Amino acid sequence: MADVNLRSVEKQFGAVKVIKGVDLTVKDGEFCVFVGPSGCGKSTLLRMIAGLEDISAGELTIGGEDMTTVGPSERGVAMVFQSYALYPHMTVAENIGFGLKMTGHDKALIEKRTAHAAELLQLEPLLQRKPGQLSGGQRQRVAIGRAIVREPEVFLFDEPLSNLDAALRVQMRGELSKLHDDLKATMIYVTHDQVEAMTMADKIVVLSAGHIEQVGSPLELYHRPNNLFVAGFIGSPKMNFLPVEASAVSEGKITVTLPGGSELPLDAQGQTFSGGKVTLGIRPEHLSAGGEGDAIVAGKIRLSEHLGSETLFFINLEDATDIAVKADGLAQQRSGDTLSVGIPAKASHLFDASGKAIINGDLTR
Repeated sequence: MADVNLRSVEKQFGAVKVIKGVDLTVKDGEFCVFVGPSGCGKSTLLRMIAGLEDISAGELTIGGEDMTTVGPSERGVAMVFQSYALYPHMTVAENIGFGLKMTGHDKALIEKRTAHAAELLQLEPLLQRKPGQLSGGQRQRVAIGRAIVREPEVFLFDEPLSNLDAALRVQMRGELSKLHDDLKATMIYVTHDQVEAMTMADKIVVLSAGHIEQVGSPLELYHRPNNLFVAGFIGSPKMNFLPVEASAVSEGKITVTLPGGSELPLDAQGQTFSGGKVTLGIRPEHLSAGGEGDAIVAGKIRLSEHLGSETLFFINLEDATDIAVKADGLAQQRSGDTLSVGIPAKASHLFDASGKAIINGDLTR
C-alpha cells in the first residue's frame, strides 16, 4: 500500500478555480475522509487523485512516485462510485472479475481473487445471482468487490452509501471499517455526511470553497475546531453560536456577557485578547436543561423533539438567538415552556470577528 501526497494542487474549469492550492498527506494504511458542503470540491479532488480530472497546477505523488500526469489505469488506485454501475446480464462473480478479465488476467487468478473478495464482503452465497436479484447494500458490496480484486495501492470512495436507506448505511459503515482493518489499505472516502466521517475516519479533511479548513482526527475536529465553519459543520445537531461581548484578558480570564446579562468567565488559555464582539460556541449536549452551570441563559422552547433516548429542545433566547439543547430522554418540558439553560465554562469555545478560534473548550480541565 502507499501514501498519497498533494502539494499546491489546483483545478480550474476555464476561468473558475474550484480547487485552490491544496496541500495534504494521507499516510499509508490511513482511512481519510473528505467532508464539506455540496460544491466544496471534495469529489473533484478525489477524481484528481484517481486521474479522472487533470491537475491544473501542483503535484500528486502516490507511494513516492509522481502521478501528476500518469493515466488512471497506471496509478494503482481503484474507485467506487455512488452509482453501482453493475452489468445486469452478468452474475455477481462475473461483475467482480470483469475488470481483470478485460486486462487479460489468467482465469484461475480471477477466480481466486473473486473468491477472496466474496469472502471478505460476505457475498459467497450470492456469486451466481444477477444484480437485479440483490438489495442495494449487496450491490454496493459487489461494486466494492470489483475494486478489491484489482489489489490497488489506494481505494477511493465517492459517496458510496448515499443511495442506501438509513439502516443499510449504518450496516455498511461497519462493513467498510472492518474491510479497512482486514486489508490495511489506504482509503480516501468522500461524503457530505459528517456522521459517516466521525465514525469511520482516522483523519478528516474539512473542505470549503476549494480549500482545506482543517485536518485532524474526528475528536480533534469535534473538540478543537479552528474556526466557526469547522465548529458548525462537525457535530449533529451543530454547535450553538451566540453573538456576545467579551472583556479583555484580566487575571487569565475572558469574561463574556451573555444574552440576558449573565456573565461567563472563561480561562484565556494563555491567549491575548483586547475585548469586543465575539461568538460564543457551545455544543447542545454540553448545555444543561436543568440550569446547572457557570452561567444561565433563559428562553422559550419553540420546538421539542422527544426521541426516546434523548430530547432535543430548540430554544429562542431573549435576544432572538436560537439554540439547541440535548437533554435526557425523559425530559418533560414542551413547546411554549420557558427553560433556564446552564452553560459550563469548560465546554465553551470563543471565536473572534473573523471566525477564528480564540479558545476551545477543554472538558479535561
